Amino acid sequence: MQINVALFDETTHSPSLIDLVGYADAQQVIDFCYIANPYYPTQAMLDELTRNLPTLIKTYPSSNPRINARHLAQVLHVNPEHLIIGNGATELITELCRFLVLDMGVPIPTFGEYIEKIDRGRLRLYQLDPANGYQLDLDDYLAWLDSERLHAALIINPHNPTGQLFSLADMQAFLEKARGLELVIVDESFIDSSALEVPSLLASADDYANLVIVRSMSKHCGVPGLRLGYLYTGNEEWLQRLRSSLPTWNINTPAEFYLSMLPATDADYHASRRQVIEDVAHLYADLCRVEGITVYPTGANFVCFRVDNGMTAREVQRRLLVEHQMYVRDCSNKTGMDNYHIRVASQGRAKDRALAQVLPGVLGG
Repeated sequence: MQINVALFDETTHSPSLIDLVGYADAQQVIDFCYIANPYYPTQAMLDELTRNLPTLIKTYPSSNPRINARHLAQVLHVNPEHLIIGNGATELITELCRFLVLDMGVPIPTFGEYIEKIDRGRLRLYQLDPANGYQLDLDDYLAWLDSERLHAALIINPHNPTGQLFSLADMQAFLEKARGLELVIVDESFIDSSALEVPSLLASADDYANLVIVRSMSKHCGVPGLRLGYLYTGNEEWLQRLRSSLPTWNINTPAEFYLSMLPATDADYHASRRQVIEDVAHLYADLCRVEGITVYPTGANFVCFRVDNGMTAREVQRRLLVEHQMYVRDCSNKTGMDNYHIRVASQGRAKDRALAQVLPGVLGG
């Protein structure tokens, strides 16, 4: 298998498998790097998309974004007028940072888009302590925001890349204390995998005029190729500004068709979500039995661990890819993180178990 290793230095994210090894070889690799629900969409949904694809690619998407918002709002149980759907969460993050962020404090390490889309003059980085597993203390963070006289804050819950999860009560308590901030962005892209009762702020979001919730549908809905994400806020002024900044046709027709299938398949989605939660618990337990790593508790559909035997994350990543056709996330290029952390997205019980079985040999040299 030929690997285009130069690609790792050309992006702050991870290269796609297809870019790295080509279409044919990518089919032979288990992708633990990119995070996506392996059980949803269902096969029946994929079959329906396939049957309709010839028509969909010849048809313009809707010029009325409220139609798509109504489909999504049915399964989220929220006000569709407060939803904006984007071409991936990254499109919405870009618009948020461009139009709403005067300045912002960002705990690092984090998802790179929140750093890259804000110019350095408006960005303040809050370094999380590696000795404490890069865990965020909300009260300390809020005190720092106040001392820096910042207007906006970011919290990713569960955190990317560590998986740290804050309870709904913790987040609501933070928001009550943070009412003096102009903007609080809470990224909940992984929260549907955190618990059977999802501790999301969506149900109470309209109570906080300074709150914007961001979610990527790639992660919990398993459709990274469709490029779907959304934000929710009760702030009418922000909704108007953000809607006016987006292109008329920012969602493609296959993605719209997928959104229209969500209400009828909601029970299937929640069954898939429960399966992911079970799988992650097994993955976490299996990794905890591997010597030479420290595994972080997680509330997401991935597990993060630190390599403790002297090997770098890049060395572990390359050996897994070349020798075992397994692709994991080397977190070394995340600002604020050291060179020894790996993130593994659950890909189902059998594949997860296979990774845990080969990892000791990789770490042993």
